[in-house]
Amino acid sequence: MDHIIIIGNGIAGVTAARHIRKNSDKKITIVSTETDYFFSRTALMYVYMGHMKFEHTQPYENWFWKKNRIDLVKGYVSKVEHGNKKIILEDGASITFDKLIIATGSKPNKFGWSGQDLDGVQGLYSKQDLDQLEANAPNKEVCKRAVIVGGGLIGIELAEMLRSRDIPVTFLVRESSFWNGVLPKGESEMINEHILEHHIDLRLATNLVEIISDENGKARAVATDKGDTIECDVVGLTAGVTPNIDFLKDSGIELGRGVKVNRYLETNIEDVYAIGDCAEQHEAIGNRRPIEAVWYTGRMMGEALAQTICGKKREYNPGHWFNSAKFLDIEYQTYGWVFSERGMKENEQHFHWRHPKEYICITFAFDKENRKFLGINTFGIRMRHEIFDRWLTEERSVDYVMEYLKDANFDPEFYAQYESEIISKFNSEFDTHISPKKKNWKRIFEKV
Repeated sequence: MDHIIIIGNGIAGVTAARHIRKNSDKKITIVSTETDYFFSRTALMYVYMGHMKFEHTQPYENWFWKKNRIDLVKGYVSKVEHGNKKIILEDGASITFDKLIIATGSKPNKFGWSGQDLDGVQGLYSKQDLDQLEANAPNKEVCKRAVIVGGGLIGIELAEMLRSRDIPVTFLVRESSFWNGVLPKGESEMINEHILEHHIDLRLATNLVEIISDENGKARAVATDKGDTIECDVVGLTAGVTPNIDFLKDSGIELGRGVKVNRYLETNIEDVYAIGDCAEQHEAIGNRRPIEAVWYTGRMMGEALAQTICGKKREYNPGHWFNSAKFLDIEYQTYGWVFSERGMKENEQHFHWRHPKEYICITFAFDKENRKFLGINTFGIRMRHEIFDRWLTEERSVDYVMEYLKDANFDPEFYAQYESEIISKFNSEFDTHISPKKKNWKRIFEKV
C-alpha cells in the first residue's frame, strides 16, 4: 500500500488528504508542528477579537482524522532525502514515503531590519503568532502602542484586531497610498479615509529603519526614514509573506522563491509534489502570479493533486481570478483583473463610481478597443461569483455587464441598490445609452 506523506496541515495539505482518502485506500500521514488539527487560518483574527473560540475555527471534529485513517505526526521536518524516500524530523526520527506532498505554506517576510528578531516583534500567520499576540498585547495597559509595518491585507487585519482592544496603532505604509500597487487610485484613497476614521495613525510613504531594543531585549520603539522614533510595545511585521521552504535548500528539489512545479504540481523529483502557498509555477498561468498565497487556490491545488495521486492525472486549473477580503468595515470583492494605475495594460480602461456619502464604490476594467469586460472590484456591494465567472468565460462586453448588472447583485432585495446611479454615470462618461434590465432569477440560475 502506497504511503503518502503530506508536510503541512493547512488548507492545501488537508484538502489533498481528504480527497486522496475519498478516492483510495492509501496510507496517509500529515506532518506538522503548528497544531494538532486543521483550522481555518482566515478566522484567527476573530479569535483574538472575541467573536469565536479557537475550537470554533476547526471545520472537523477531532475524531474525524482517526475515522478517516489520516495519521497526524506533530514534528518539524528538518530534511528530505528523496533518494531514500524518507523525511527526517528535528528529533532525529525518520519516516519513509512512496509519494511526498510539500504543503508548508508561508512565513512573514523579514528584510534584514535591525531588531527584527527582538521579543515583541511578530507576524500574523500561524496559531503560534496568535498565541504570541495574545501574550504581547492582551490589553492596552500591557501594550500601550503597536506599530504595524506593511500595508497589505494582513496589516489591516492586525490593525483591526488591536483596535478591537482599544490599543493605539501606528501603521507604516511605504506606498504613497494604501495598497496602491493593487488597488486603483479611487479605491486606495477611500481605504485611506476609512483607516483614519478608525483612529489608526496611518503614515504613508514611510519606511521602517530600525526596531529599537530595551535593556531586556524587547522592542521598545521603531525608527522611521522620516526621522521619527515611535515608542511601542509590539511591532507587527506584515510586509507580505514568503514560501516556508528553508528546510529544502539542500534537498535536490528545484527551488525558486518557492518549490518549482509544473501544471500537474510535480517537482523535478519523481513522486515529490508541492501545493499551496509554497508552490511556484514554472510559468505563470495567465495574468496570475507564479506563487499565490490565497486560500481557495490552495484548496484547488489539493483537489487536483489528489486526483493525480489516485491515478487520474489532472492539471491544476484555477480558472478566473477572484478574491475577497475585508478592510475594517468594508467588504471587498474582485473578479477578473482590475490593475492599479501602475500595472494597467495599454488597452485597459477603467470606470469608477463612488457613493457620495458612504464607503461604497465599484471599478470596472474593460478593453478600450473592443470593450470586452476584463474585471470588477467592488467595495460595500456583494456580487455573485458565478455570474461574473460566467461573463468572463463568455467574454461579455462591459455594456452587457452594465445592462444586466442587477443579476450579479448578491445583496438582499431590501438593501439599497445602486445600479441606476452606476449606469447613469457610465452613460455620461462614455456617451452610451444603456438601460438596466430588471433582475431575472431565470437568467441567474438557468444560465440563459
